[in-house]
Amino acid sequence: MNSTLRRIGVAVAAPLLAIAIAVVLTSIVLLALGNAVGPVWQVFLSTPMQGVAEAIVNDAAVLYLSGIAVAIGFRMNLFNIGVDGQYRVAAFAAALFAGQGWLPGFLNVIGALVLAMLVGAAWAGIIAVLKVTRGVSEVISSIMLNSIATGVVSWLLFKVADKQEGSNATNTKNIPESSHVPALAQTATGQIFGLTILAVLVGIAYWYVINHTRFGFDLRATGSSESAAVASGVSVKKMTITAMLLSGAVAGLVGMPQLFGQDFNYGSNSQTGLGFAGIAVALIGRNHPIGIGFGALLWAYLNGQSNALQINAGVNASLVNIIQGVMVLAVVIAYELVRRWDKRIEARRVAAELAAGKTAGATA
Repeated sequence: MNSTLRRIGVAVAAPLLAIAIAVVLTSIVLLALGNAVGPVWQVFLSTPMQGVAEAIVNDAAVLYLSGIAVAIGFRMNLFNIGVDGQYRVAAFAAALFAGQGWLPGFLNVIGALVLAMLVGAAWAGIIAVLKVTRGVSEVISSIMLNSIATGVVSWLLFKVADKQEGSNATNTKNIPESSHVPALAQTATGQIFGLTILAVLVGIAYWYVINHTRFGFDLRATGSSESAAVASGVSVKKMTITAMLLSGAVAGLVGMPQLFGQDFNYGSNSQTGLGFAGIAVALIGRNHPIGIGFGALLWAYLNGQSNALQINAGVNASLVNIIQGVMVLAVVIAYELVRRWDKRIEARRVAAELAAGKTAGATA
């Protein structure tokens, strides 16, 4: 019972301490910049403006997918920094395919989703092959592939762009209206994209695979101790390739909710930076499916309140970026402090049990 209570205490103490550290550090930054602390926190604790709530939900779903993609690699100490490039090439390929309308209605959507996953996995596979065959760090190769993806997609987009007379927009051909995914919810001020449901499905699949399959066990075992995993018969090279392919496949879904719910094409104005935000979301969520959901909602909420920060608190919206960075730093600090605290308690418990055993033996 004591062990169970301690685990619950650790699980609760870490996020609470992270929030406290983030509030303190952010307040110090505000004071250092000459800004009033009260109005800023009043904005963040207030109800979002009209239309912002729907945007937060949409943003959170996309960030959740990005966070899960990163977390799959993190589970075995693989740093897939290339989610940004993987979802770019996947979104472009899916938009290009769906825009042709080769399949009717929703089959066109399914085909595009499958293609996006395959393209994202293939782009991530380059990182895996370089690592297992040449020992190239996945951090270096994934960062380089992000830049390559940006250039390749820009070049291909220019080649296949659907030119509209009188417009300077550069984008793929629009997806047929029959393949537009209906909104999950429609309000007077906005909509929740239909494919936000992908975040729920991916989260459930991630939880099940990690906790209830042999692959998930091998993934966690390899991340905890590579040498121990090898000793138990796990092929680290095979796990590296498989984990990176799965990570890339999930990354390929990141751009799908917005593509089929709002943009209906891929262009030079398509949303960027989602892969890097996913790293922060995965860190905040500690690679746990529920924790990542909390991190995604928090990150999306901060993004959504950036305009209100300017209007109601008179503070530059870039402060949100500072707060988000502080939040990640606070999580790292808090979990390390709680981990050390938990280890000290465990060491004292073991020492007490050993002492009690020696005393009992001496008495006997």
